[in-house]
Amino acid sequence: MKRKMLSGIIAIMFLGTLAGCGDGHKLAEVEKTKQMEKANLENFDDLDFNVYTGQKWDQLGKSHSKDITVHWADGRMTKGIDPHIKDLSAQFVFAPDTRIKEHPVRIASGEWTSVMGIMEGTFSKPMPIGDGKTISPTGKPFTLTMVTIGHWKDGVMDEEWLMWDNQAFMKQIGLLP
Repeated sequence: MKRKMLSGIIAIMFLGTLAGCGDGHKLAEVEKTKQMEKANLENFDDLDFNVYTGQKWDQLGKSHSKDITVHWADGRMTKGIDPHIKDLSAQFVFAPDTRIKEHPVRIASGEWTSVMGIMEGTFSKPMPIGDGKTISPTGKPFTLTMVTIGHWKDGVMDEEWLMWDNQAFMKQIGLLP
């Protein structure tokens, strides 16, 4: 009887130890995921506050894959970091003081991140509209809430969605009533 009881206690302890090992493995995976999420959000902050705001396009590869797919607020999509840099650069032609200084909302879940940023600037230079034509600057400032959703793979975004209210933007810079 004592022997069966001792064998039962040892079996329970052994199974408990195995279950604990499984929990330890799960805990390590959760911790690894949390570290990845933190790193991706820190990379996102650097992207907007330093790289984008400072127009440091040579550093965009710290957060974007070479073949990134970008979904723009106007509905178009680009593929590749070079077209993305060209589009980002174009924002500074008519508003060279464009900047993002804060992310009031920062969310991460595994390989996904989303940040809400406040984009500000002034329509102070001619805005190219194609065929060599431009719209004269109004000198009006803009403040837009924008949202970026990013999918991360191997420490960089491989797909990005950029969203803001284009109508509010046009009204603020004086191009719509």
